[in-house]
Amino acid sequence: MLNVDLHCHSNVSDGVLPPAAVAEHAHKAGVNVWALTDHDEVGGVATARAAAQLYGMRFVSGVEISITWAGETVHIVGLQLDENNATLLKGLEDTRSGRDNRGREIGRQLELAGIPGAYEGALHYVDNPSLMSRTHFARFLVEQGICSSVPEVFRKYLSPGKPGFVEHRWASLQDAVGWILGAGGIAVIAHPGRYKFTPLQEGVLFDEFKQLGGTAIEVVTGSHTPDQYPKYANLANSYGFLASRGTDFHAPGEARVDFRLLPPLPGNVTPVWHDWF
Repeated sequence: MLNVDLHCHSNVSDGVLPPAAVAEHAHKAGVNVWALTDHDEVGGVATARAAAQLYGMRFVSGVEISITWAGETVHIVGLQLDENNATLLKGLEDTRSGRDNRGREIGRQLELAGIPGAYEGALHYVDNPSLMSRTHFARFLVEQGICSSVPEVFRKYLSPGKPGFVEHRWASLQDAVGWILGAGGIAVIAHPGRYKFTPLQEGVLFDEFKQLGGTAIEVVTGSHTPDQYPKYANLANSYGFLASRGTDFHAPGEARVDFRLLPPLPGNVTPVWHDWF
């Protein structure tokens, strides 16, 4: 039986474990088809592939690209792609640019909110300086005892309208899907239930994504609540999308659902991997 996880992060982006350690963690939990999908970076894919082979897992090369759509940050996962594609690499490099400036501004905003030294503190959690993210700040605030968990930090400080939120303009939906398709991959909307769109806006996103060549959405993911699994299964069928599954793993104990506890896809959808093996 296939146990598939197509959304994971390592310390090459904003995860905690190196790619090989993520592979080991997934393998121990019974995953046998695995993708590393670091944010805007494919630098860990080769190591992840070698580790997956060592553990007898089928490996899927991947990435998660940050885009700006309707003024909000949306994530597009690319799967089964050529991580050495020159156009993809250039696009990801351009997308990563500006993260450090954004991080410094987050630090300034948090200092104004009475939390000094956040930028320097977040740097201690960054293995790849070009990929500083809000998650690194969240881990620092938890370490300082300001909040008890990463989700609490996001709710209180790092979401739109909160003291440490700094907007950043990412790639466009057209860019991200184009890079993925150009690298021979499959484009997937990550955790659609996490975005604060109205049903009308969500429908427009799905329509545009499909017109651009996107073929799947995540249905079962650690970023969805259980009641959202059937909702997005039905939406996948309504739009003719394939369904994907993944924990959105970043660190042991940090995810809402770890590898072992993530349920399978509902039986009424077609998995994105249905014709891969």
